[in-house]
Amino acid sequence: MRQVGRFTVKIWQVMLGGAVAVLLLGQIAPADALAAINIGVMIFLFGMFIVGEALCKSGYLDALSRRFFRHARTPDGLLFLVIFGFGVLSALLMNDTLAIIGTPLVLGLAARSRLPAKMLLFALAFAITTGSVASPIGNPQNLLVATESGMTAPFVTFAYWLLLPTLASLAAAWLVLRWYYHKEVSRAVPAAGDPAPVAVPDPALTRIVKCSLAIILVLAGANIAASLLTGGIVVPLPLIGLAAALPILIFSCERVSVLKAIDWCTLVFFAAMFVLMAAVWQTGFFQSVTGAGAVASVPAILGMSVIISQFISNVPFVALFQPLILAAGGTTAQLMALAAGSTIAGNLTILGAASNVIIIQQAEARGETLTFWEFAKIGVPLTIIQVGIYAVWLWVI
Repeated sequence: MRQVGRFTVKIWQVMLGGAVAVLLLGQIAPADALAAINIGVMIFLFGMFIVGEALCKSGYLDALSRRFFRHARTPDGLLFLVIFGFGVLSALLMNDTLAIIGTPLVLGLAARSRLPAKMLLFALAFAITTGSVASPIGNPQNLLVATESGMTAPFVTFAYWLLLPTLASLAAAWLVLRWYYHKEVSRAVPAAGDPAPVAVPDPALTRIVKCSLAIILVLAGANIAASLLTGGIVVPLPLIGLAAALPILIFSCERVSVLKAIDWCTLVFFAAMFVLMAAVWQTGFFQSVTGAGAVASVPAILGMSVIISQFISNVPFVALFQPLILAAGGTTAQLMALAAGSTIAGNLTILGAASNVIIIQQAEARGETLTFWEFAKIGVPLTIIQVGIYAVWLWVI
């Protein structure tokens, strides 16, 4: 109901309205509301948004992507590279960032290769949703699972439990799209890459962005090494985001424009969500309508995560559901099922992930779109397959 006559209500405005309502109605005290906001998550998102915006503004990510896709020699190969290339990137960068930079890129690839633009838009959406499952920093809901559960080695834990099924799920996305568009793929031209090297438009900002990316990789690597040796981490996730953003904020002449352009609305959304979900939790309503069986098994958690995320979105769902799992003495497998289910919920329908909406908004500005039913026609069977993959893997491991 976000469309009211000629007016469209943004999702951050919906969440902010809810937070203001519970404050005005006395459902939560102002001090409790402030305490409910997870500062660590906010700092990490702020830092990663700065890095992501600088990547886009410098043109470095676009240049890397174009060089990468030059290696595609067949339409099948191009589809494979889009899915696995963006899938791997989404484990390092927030999937919403890749939705912004990836949409014009895949539309350009579609024009050059004569592949259906819709197919590559689907590939982008499924890739950045699925690939982000395997990392604590791939998407906001995974970040909540990693930070709110007190996980000591989030990078290793996510990789151990979710990397292999995520790779299998990316392969499933490729097979489903390849089967659905088999006639169009067979008629496409063999090559799709740019023959000439791509120069970045802002070399100075690119050098700084490379430093930021190196910081992310080094600090993440240090955490992985520490978790393997000692079972803990040496750098908390919020500090990784902040450390990566500092070179841009300190040394770049574009710091002001980058700060202005980052996704402030999403930060408002998260702050409001923490307040609203804390108020809902205090009432006991969610606990009363969610039975104990919902947190008792991995399949139940996966199923509920996929379905309920379509209605309240995956991040608020995790914010509400994770405390139930922890209160019941939840295992790592159950927390991983929550992360996986709430994330691949984005493959079921357009409403399941904010990144889907971003892709469609970007595509419509360029003359392409995906309808709700077009998305569901492919997304529903793919999500069923992926739920099966994660359920079997989490049961076996």
